[in-house]
Amino acid sequence: MAALTPSELKTILHSKRANLYYLEYCRVLVNGGRVEFVTDEGARSLYWNIPIANTTTLLLGSGTSITQAAMRELAKAGVMVGFCGGNGTPLFSATEREQDVAWLSPQSEYRPTEYLQGWVRFWFDDALRLAAAKQLQRARLACIRREWLKRPLQDEGFQVPAERLHAALADAEARMVRAEDNINLLTEEARLTKILFKLACDATGYGQFVRIKRGAGLDPANRFLDQGNYLAYGVAASAAWVLGLPHGLAVLHGKTRRGGLVFDIADLVKDALVLPRAFICAMAGADSQSFRDACIHSLIQAEALDFMIDTLKTIATETGAPAREHSDHRPMP
Repeated sequence: MAALTPSELKTILHSKRANLYYLEYCRVLVNGGRVEFVTDEGARSLYWNIPIANTTTLLLGSGTSITQAAMRELAKAGVMVGFCGGNGTPLFSATEREQDVAWLSPQSEYRPTEYLQGWVRFWFDDALRLAAAKQLQRARLACIRREWLKRPLQDEGFQVPAERLHAALADAEARMVRAEDNINLLTEEARLTKILFKLACDATGYGQFVRIKRGAGLDPANRFLDQGNYLAYGVAASAAWVLGLPHGLAVLHGKTRRGGLVFDIADLVKDALVLPRAFICAMAGADSQSFRDACIHSLIQAEALDFMIDTLKTIATETGAPAREHSDHRPMP
């Protein structure tokens, strides 16, 4: 088998890649020039190929190991790798504290710099940073409005009254526009999420629900929300890496977390895609693997990574526009 160059591996744009993997109780290695994961079944070892050129993110759960050769090939292909606990949460790769979110990013000195330059131009201005945060929130609301009323969700029993959803989103948008600082904007974000939880409970007949994160004995919806959100974080980390944006340059969640930009980006799709799926699978009695498969399918079908990248590019170019008038840089293909 002929060796592939890094440029050949990256011919599939990240925004068009189709795979996001969560693996547990296996070994990831290079076998015959391909990256594979190995599982044991009795006396036999079963080898499964990972199509790295068409993969964005690899989450390694309990009981996993990975070789240097595999990491080298994954880095060449631009695959984001994260180590996590059972069922995909929490993420604790190469951090001092388990609660931090950080990723093993592919090392490349040839990613675009124009989006980072645009981001930095506005990031040190409090007013412009708030404007960027509001732009992210408007994109988040648009995604919820677009995804929650689609026919496939309704066919699975997630039937939210359109008038209630539109009213909640319109009120949230008006409040966010009036927000004077990040604290107020975060408060409005949390307020809308509580309303969405109520709508989801009513739509699925889930009953009483209180959001609790990463605790023992969680109910199915809370457990699935944790797992699905970490899948969204993986996609968000990939989006930031593609555009060369450091995870510390957050516009909304950056006060206490060095990976705050990943949280900002993931918010674009968490409520729109993960939240409905969590309640649907919880009511259906699905197991963790079935939920993850359904969640990954939703992220791919909605072209979540493409949506994240386009939104970030727009913010970087528009919010930093005054200082970019004479730039020779061209957008990524």
